[in-house]
Amino acid sequence: MRLWEQNIRRVKPYTPGEQPAGKNLVKLNTNENPYPPSPLVEKALKEMDPADFRKYPDPSSGVLVQALSEFYGVEPERIFVGVGSDDVLGMAFLTFFNSERPILFPSVTYSFYPVWADLFRIPWETVAVDEQMRISPEDFKRENGGVIFPNPNAPTGLALPLAQMEEIVAANQDSVVIVDEAYIDFGGDSAMELTRSYENLLVVQTFSKSRAMAGMRIGFAVGNPVLIRALNDVKYSYNSYTMSLAAQKLGAAAVKDREYFEESRRKIIKTREEAKKSLAELGFTFPDSQTNFIFAKHMRAKAEPMFQALKEAGIYVRYFKTTGLEDWLRISIGTDEEMEKLYRFLKGYLPRQ
Repeated sequence: MRLWEQNIRRVKPYTPGEQPAGKNLVKLNTNENPYPPSPLVEKALKEMDPADFRKYPDPSSGVLVQALSEFYGVEPERIFVGVGSDDVLGMAFLTFFNSERPILFPSVTYSFYPVWADLFRIPWETVAVDEQMRISPEDFKRENGGVIFPNPNAPTGLALPLAQMEEIVAANQDSVVIVDEAYIDFGGDSAMELTRSYENLLVVQTFSKSRAMAGMRIGFAVGNPVLIRALNDVKYSYNSYTMSLAAQKLGAAAVKDREYFEESRRKIIKTREEAKKSLAELGFTFPDSQTNFIFAKHMRAKAEPMFQALKEAGIYVRYFKTTGLEDWLRISIGTDEEMEKLYRFLKGYLPRQ
């Protein structure tokens, strides 16, 4: 190894879901919203003046922060925005997890957490989930340098009730607790209301799922103003202009259309509940998902060959070739028509197993 190579920071990167090119594909592998964004987003896009792109965007993302403030009834000084919730979470790791003690997160969870921890050289430990893949608040009551967990969890789709989340936050008031709520709009109780009672709690959400704007990259956090100021200080020390003008304006437009948001959310939940029945009839078992995906395994068919067969048929789901998850597929909720294509394929595939 050459001398300069010895100083390269090396980490095992996060592996994102495939983004296949082509027509007539059924894409159920990255938990995207199967429906388009609000019509107000299209309207705002048409009204944008390209001449404005010659200027830097507002570093405070004021128009988006104000829209979020009005939608959630939260003061602007309690809101931080970033380029997708991954950017917000990465910034939070960098800002808050600086103890010599390890941070804690579940053993089955979002696989980006250990990547950020290793990238920023943060010590970490996992907290085992139980046999039903559930998180136990009791297991987080030990010395740590911070706590993070998704609610509902990913990839299991299981949600903790508000009282159990508060139990974790209350037991760890000497460190920052982050609740990653990427899927909260599809089920479960948001911890956002707890941010007024606990100064150490940060709640992170995204526009990529329920607001159908994964391609625009918008995320935000809600917490005590002290936490938000610290996040902004780090952001301004790294890149002041993180969010594009288009993302700010189109994100604000999406937030203002509450009716469309609720309608889209209800459709996905309805399709998810129907999917549970259809997959169970086909011999799948799964935790009771409160998200826009179902984490399923089949009683007879192996997951990896099924994943490959689905892919060859133009149907993309997610397979994690990870110890303990080898038997599972994560299936995003698509439109009713897309789900029917999945069921038809599986009905033809499974009897041969």
